[in-house]
Amino acid sequence: MSITQQASEGSSMRSALAQGRAFAHIAKFHPELTSFRRDLHANPELGFEEIYTSARVIEALKVCGVDSVHANIGKTGVVALVHGPGRSAQNPGRMIGLRADMDALPLPEHNETLWRSQKSGLMHACGHDGHTAMLLGAARYLAETRQFDGTAVLIFQPGEEGYAGARAMMEDGLFDRFPCEQVYAQHNSPDTPLGVIGVTPGPMQAAADSIRIHILGKGGHGARPHQSVDPVLVAAHIITAAQSVVSRNVSAFDQAVVSICAMQAGNPVASSVIPGEATLVGTVRTYNGQVQQNIEDRLRALCESIAHGFGATAQLTYTRGYPATVNTVAEANFAADVATRLVGADRVWRNMTPSMGAEDFSFMLQAKRGAYLRVGQGAVDGPGPYPLHNSRYDFNDAILPLGAALHASLVEQALPLKSV
Repeated sequence: MSITQQASEGSSMRSALAQGRAFAHIAKFHPELTSFRRDLHANPELGFEEIYTSARVIEALKVCGVDSVHANIGKTGVVALVHGPGRSAQNPGRMIGLRADMDALPLPEHNETLWRSQKSGLMHACGHDGHTAMLLGAARYLAETRQFDGTAVLIFQPGEEGYAGARAMMEDGLFDRFPCEQVYAQHNSPDTPLGVIGVTPGPMQAAADSIRIHILGKGGHGARPHQSVDPVLVAAHIITAAQSVVSRNVSAFDQAVVSICAMQAGNPVASSVIPGEATLVGTVRTYNGQVQQNIEDRLRALCESIAHGFGATAQLTYTRGYPATVNTVAEANFAADVATRLVGADRVWRNMTPSMGAEDFSFMLQAKRGAYLRVGQGAVDGPGPYPLHNSRYDFNDAILPLGAALHASLVEQALPLKSV
């Protein structure tokens, strides 16, 4: 197949992804969004270090003609405002927030594309470069058309990957300065067929907590274990018992995960030395606050009692991370309706299976009504070749106009112009 034929087929596929005025308008500058996205991909930055990224975003927003740009919110965060007809900073009307994350991951890239990462050990393995480009596409469309009554608040957020950038922006006055009525975000999904949009009323992503279990025993000689209190043995029993927490303490109608992911004890070259202490680390994922507390309590009791039974002690440090990402019902249903008008009912999954992954958009949804959506970027009829956080992952540029149109359509349909 020739390059011309490939380009023609790719163009046809993209044009079939969606319908409507917003998508048709944004599709005209699809090549520019692709170029922007690939530039960000080649220049990845970690959380709160998005200096180049935020500068490129600010530059592009000004070219788009947004009404104002506000930098350095939550360190490297950027907010842009686009006002509908007759609206201004003094009279903004109702405000709808759209959020995109900007940061990359500490992961070496193994792709060979022309736009592969130029920074050793860093790459956009989660598609935040694409999310940023999609929101920029929505900014340009909204600024050029202004077919809404109110103000669009475009939030370019730093530090989603473990840095709680959403919380940092909020603590820096995000919603005090820009009091959004609702807020929406979307994430690409390699596991979902190309162009399918998914959303669920209620939980979409899990709470992510970390656990650290420190076991203190008594070291000794491996040939005389009766003279020691073996923390490795205690750790083994705790690892096994931890797997009962979900199966025997969480209702079958709820969901939770407890994973012990690493163990540190002794020295691999000291094969006859029983260490004096051991440490286990892992993660807990839940959707429900009551289940979350129950798991913490049961883990603590198990660790302490098992250790006590062997003559050791165990201390659990349970650290709450990102809360669960919970869509408000009305806004999730509204977003599904908007998506249906864009891609058709058969391409909208209204009860998408929640993920056990975590997302710091959860902080915004604790403060504001709204919804978190996923946009399929996989194969036409199934998953793509590489998942998120994989060294060979890459964002599928085919969905850039779709994501941008979805952002813009949420604003237009949440803030309709009054008919004359």
